Amino acid sequence: MLIYLVEDDTSILKLIEYSLKTKGYEVRAFERGKDFFKVLEERKADLVLLDIMLPDMDGIEILKRLREREDTRDTWVIMITAKTSEYDVISALDEGADDYIKKPFSVMELLSRVGAVERRAGKKVVDTGVLDYNGIVIKDKNRSVSIDGVQVDFSLKEYEVLKYLILNKDIVISREKLLTEIWGYDYEGETRTVDMHIKLIRDKLGDKRGSIKTIRGIGYMMTKEE
Repeated sequence: MLIYLVEDDTSILKLIEYSLKTKGYEVRAFERGKDFFKVLEERKADLVLLDIMLPDMDGIEILKRLREREDTRDTWVIMITAKTSEYDVISALDEGADDYIKKPFSVMELLSRVGAVERRAGKKVVDTGVLDYNGIVIKDKNRSVSIDGVQVDFSLKEYEVLKYLILNKDIVISREKLLTEIWGYDYEGETRTVDMHIKLIRDKLGDKRGSIKTIRGIGYMMTKEE
């Protein structure tokens, strides 16, 4: 698996690069966004580890450009951030980040996230065609979502979570189950990732937001509103 690492802190960059290479990953490291995009034109990566704060470009802006391009819109992206506010994390997820990791982090945590991506990338995606539930229509062919006939943009992870909930409608799904099925890992304490994605999905569902019920202390359930 080819990984592009974009990180301006040289010490962190070298540590991550070394750790990934010792695990057999092919890694290209960049301290500036412009250098990253230059190489990206030559060869696409399987995974991008992207710092949110760079000297020449904003990490969120880089993420937006990746999601706007047809050839990189489905590339896996894990944001690396020193910012701790929920707003910053949600901004990254809303722009299509698949996951995020906060500094300081352990090498083991990072390798767990990367390994999860590798496992997920190796799985064959089951094409269900079209799912229509309570006015929510999702189509695998173009990964589109429409709410009562109005198309709404969903990031890849938001789409996968919504699809999983619909496929398992009227069943209570724990946060841990969603984390394992959608992200591919069960890293302790990271169920907050699920909660943030659910919040974003509900916002996009609008009047249908009540279709996703919170089951206190457990997780969520997709059901028709009463």
